[in-house]
Amino acid sequence: MGKTTLIDKLTIIITTFFGIGYSPFFGGTLASIAAVGVFLITKSPIIFFIIFIVTLILSFLLCSRAEIIFQEKDCKKIVIDDFCGMLIPLLFIPHNIRFVAAAFFLFRIFDAFKIPPIDKIERLNGALGVVGDDLAAGVYALIMLQIVRLFVK
Repeated sequence: MGKTTLIDKLTIIITTFFGIGYSPFFGGTLASIAAVGVFLITKSPIIFFIIFIVTLILSFLLCSRAEIIFQEKDCKKIVIDDFCGMLIPLLFIPHNIRFVAAAFFLFRIFDAFKIPPIDKIERLNGALGVVGDDLAAGVYALIMLQIVRLFVK
């Protein structure tokens, strides 16, 4: 990586979500679990929404730089996008373990299988591709959960 600046170090810390991205196995899944943990401990929907917005902004600001630092497109060490995408279906569900578990599994399925247009979004350059596919997976999971909520109380 050569000489690392303070900005580069902060970029690495944030985009690897405090080192989770360095896990040799399932970094994205671990970041998604961290998002669930944040949801479970955050009782205020307003605070949770603020966390989402801050994470979203940081993701778009830093992921392109992280790709340059790691010298790899959509490097697996970059997991803030998984964290951010996982927050989306959690934004609009109750603090109910059934919904939380469903949100987690639906997000991971949509993120893994990259159904259209997620597959096309992933191919975009820079932060749009890195973050965009996870946001789309989060929106898909959110839609599915809201459909389920219509039938399950």
